[in-house]
Amino acid sequence: MSTTYGRGAEGLKQVEVSVPSPKKGELLVRVEAASINPLDWRFQKGVGRPFLPSKFPFTPVCELAGEVVELGAGVGDLRPGDKIIAVNFPRSGGLAEHAVVSASNAALRPPEVSAVEGACIPIAAATALMALKTAGVGLDAGDGPAKKVLVTASSGGVGTFAVQLASLAGHHRITATCGARNLDLVRGLGADETLDYDTPEGASLRGPSERKHDAVVHCAEGFPWSAFKPVLADKGGVVVDLTPRIASVAVAVLHWLCFSKKRLVPLIESPKKQDMDALMGLVVQGKIRTVVDSRYPLSRAHEGWAKSMSGHATGKIIVDMVDDAE
Repeated sequence: MSTTYGRGAEGLKQVEVSVPSPKKGELLVRVEAASINPLDWRFQKGVGRPFLPSKFPFTPVCELAGEVVELGAGVGDLRPGDKIIAVNFPRSGGLAEHAVVSASNAALRPPEVSAVEGACIPIAAATALMALKTAGVGLDAGDGPAKKVLVTASSGGVGTFAVQLASLAGHHRITATCGARNLDLVRGLGADETLDYDTPEGASLRGPSERKHDAVVHCAEGFPWSAFKPVLADKGGVVVDLTPRIASVAVAVLHWLCFSKKRLVPLIESPKKQDMDALMGLVVQGKIRTVVDSRYPLSRAHEGWAKSMSGHATGKIIVDMVDDAE
């Protein structure tokens, strides 16, 4: 639980609180696993201030998996005992043994998908899916033309899913940037060309092939539009920005007004239930997998928080309420 803005991992305190009660359209969930995302600690830093968090004390983390304990009024498609995953935004509450979530933001979790796997899907995998769709990248063999796709920060929580999803169709060419230690991992996820972001090639976003990109899933921070424009295809390309700032939003508006062929598009959609269902189906079929950096028990959630803030996680950081951390 966080009692004020800021202070990072030190600002999290473990306290005893009463079990919340679900209202109309809500579920009480026994949390089995939760996944820490940059979005969570950005709220703690005050990015959404003064609206998010709406009040303190505040229990953070939006991405979770668990078991339905109790139904609020009007919930008819779920029942106690169901295993679910959920994106609990803006309420959060994942760093607790119980959380109340909106039924409309929850999806049934099949038995083949573990709680840890499920906790990686509602935000990270769904964001990757939405970004690729926004960029016009088809995920099936017959779904649109072949594209040259770039994924930045490809070894992170969203990036690892973006590379896998883009490779499903089999005809896209995928370039991915990451740190040197993760190059082999990202190639194993489906990237055709991997660039160490500490090299000149990685910094310029173009590898030895010199190919330009039709679509970019931009998971990293710190690249201005001027870095992308020369590496986009001459016929036009789109950069989907997952971490938009005021400057990038202004650029995106200008591109929209001018009908630019080369465009920056901030991703502002929310994950949808049907996307979560589709992604869990892909996990069950073995077509995508979760990459977990580390797991922590609830009593050590602050360590996972600090690891996420460091920016050096490979894949997802999990707080595991059920099993001992590995």
